[in-house]
Amino acid sequence: MSGGRDGRLGVGVIGAGRVGPVIAAALAGAGHALTGITSGSDDDRVEAILPGVPVLAPEEVVRRSELVVIAVPHDQLLGLVVGLADLEAWQPGQLVLHTDAGYGVEVLAPALRRGAIPLAIHPAIVFTGASSIDLRQLAQAYAAVTAPGPVLPIAQALAVELGCEPVVVDEENRAAYAEAVATATQFSRSIVRQSAELLAGVGVENAGAYLSALVRSSVDQALTEGAGTIGADGIPPDATIDG
Repeated sequence: MSGGRDGRLGVGVIGAGRVGPVIAAALAGAGHALTGITSGSDDDRVEAILPGVPVLAPEEVVRRSELVVIAVPHDQLLGLVVGLADLEAWQPGQLVLHTDAGYGVEVLAPALRRGAIPLAIHPAIVFTGASSIDLRQLAQAYAAVTAPGPVLPIAQALAVELGCEPVVVDEENRAAYAEAVATATQFSRSIVRQSAELLAGVGVENAGAYLSALVRSSVDQALTEGAGTIGADGIPPDATIDG
């Protein structure tokens, strides 16, 4: 992998859902050249985000790229990596990066055996698919980074180029990390939906907008309080326990 004298890379993306095109746009904004992206359910949206970027088959994206970004659903990732290995698509020295929260780099072992360099970077945001919103979110976000020791600085640098603050999560901790992320997103969505329905039921118009500042300030307060409000037994120090 040459990457050019200035360290810029030819970047290809496999996955044209909410995540892949935004990651591509962020890396292009950092000066990397986009070599191609796979087709998705809405190629017109991808064209609007990434005008002129070729739409290619996955194996052709891999063939053309020095950095391959894989942004596919969790249950498709391993099969995709294995399938491309069976086609002998992976190249020695090529960077292969996936964005899944639940996997570290072990899932990329078939590419590693072909000489590729495995990286895992999960930006801790909920992607909307709207590039302008998501790029702003990336600039304020952290990203979980997992990589073999010698190439960890590469993964960290790529996270920074996405706009994120990198946080190293060890391979053995990725499952727990994914559970933490899922708990936060699923619980918050459920509670906000329930609150919005209750407000709408009492006649509050545009309940989502009404809750916006309240939810943000509540989350900020919870994050500020942090772990200091929880005792070693997991119970807040001022909690009353019946019985």
